[in-house]
Amino acid sequence: MPTLTKLYSMEEAATHNKQDDCWVVIDGKVYDVTSYMDDHPGGDDVLLAATGKDATDDFEDAGHSKSARKLLDKYFIGELDETTVPEMPELKIYKKEQPKDFAQSCIDLTKQYWVVPVSIITVSIAVSVLFSRKK
Repeated sequence: MPTLTKLYSMEEAATHNKQDDCWVVIDGKVYDVTSYMDDHPGGDDVLLAATGKDATDDFEDAGHSKSARKLLDKYFIGELDETTVPEMPELKIYKKEQPKDFAQSCIDLTKQYWVVPVSIITVSIAVSVLFSRKK
């Protein structure tokens, strides 16, 4: 006869977030790691920080060994009821507008920044020519 696995809600798992009562959720499974708090190589604060959420990414990012993964079996108490996990909002990705051709950008900048100096020089030459004729 197959054994029935207990289902826990995320809310219920989140209430176990203390040094003397600590559960973590990894890969849809719930683990009671209370008795492991003092033995955890990263310290109890790492486990406490993983409560109340899906700690799968935290667990994977830490680079746990095969023996650490095997050790999880010892603390397994049930499965997470996936219907109780709050949905994450969908991220919208906006496509950035393609930049102009590099050569055209350089020409545009050149025009923009040389118009004023060239205009000033042209006016200066015109004024000096007019004053030189009067003398």
